[in-house]
Amino acid sequence: MTISDSTTSFHNKQVLQYDPESAFNPSPDVVYRLSLDYDDERKMADLISSFLEQADKATLEALIIGMWGEPYEASADDVIAALVSHAPQLPKLRALFIGDMTYEECEISWIVQGSYKPLLDAFPQLEELRIRGGNGLKLEPFAHQKLRKFTIESGGLDQQIAQALTESSMPQLEHLELWLGTEDYGFSGDVTLYQKVLAQLATPSLRYLGLRDAEIADQLAVWLAKEPLLAGITTLDLSLGTLGDVGAEALLNGTQLGTLTRLDLSHHYISSAKQEKLKALPFAVVLDDPQEDEEDDGEVYRYVAVGE
Repeated sequence: MTISDSTTSFHNKQVLQYDPESAFNPSPDVVYRLSLDYDDERKMADLISSFLEQADKATLEALIIGMWGEPYEASADDVIAALVSHAPQLPKLRALFIGDMTYEECEISWIVQGSYKPLLDAFPQLEELRIRGGNGLKLEPFAHQKLRKFTIESGGLDQQIAQALTESSMPQLEHLELWLGTEDYGFSGDVTLYQKVLAQLATPSLRYLGLRDAEIADQLAVWLAKEPLLAGITTLDLSLGTLGDVGAEALLNGTQLGTLTRLDLSHHYISSAKQEKLKALPFAVVLDDPQEDEEDDGEVYRYVAVGE
């Protein structure tokens, strides 16, 4: 699987591509995606300024930033700086997605991200932050009182990001989603580190936990199946990873899954027999996109859904 389509819905709004030459839709049910082409002579900062000249800055709730020219070479720092510079004019901004790119625009592990502490400081009312790309991503420990949804999508998440989260605070958090990826594209860390992340960020309001696209999916499942901090979670998402029978067996015997209404294991390596048992659990279990082990010279290989 690759990310082949741009986002069509964000923050419960329809996504439209921004074009300065086209009619502007001021509807509050629309969120605009700002994106440049490779050969575009403009800078993203200029496109942001152009957009804000047309938008109602006082009421703008959400914004998506797509390709900023050559994101495999230029980092997102200039994009972040541009948004920070406009922060005083955007008192109602509640949702940001930075890095909405398809694989044709830039593979997820090629996206050069930036440092997000300045943005988090500049938008204390932000409720949703979604980041795509882990290459060059910098995250210092932070405290944010309003964030409800926090997502990092990557083909390989460096342990320094997870470590920063173990020292951060989001007391209103309802949705925590991290794509761990594979060591080949930058993943480092282990289950112990993510135990610390959950211990720090498991608020009473947390309802969705996604540790997705993980090459350590089996180990995560073994841990989570008996993790008391899952109390209150209604959706556990271990999709896009390499989960097999070891993780499936742990989930079948899970002692801390009583509040779940949905368990997403899409893109998995689970045997048919274990799948049938999972389907009998007293909550919805998603088992789409089954995979098969690949073998070469006696070695068995499994692949996450989104790597490069």
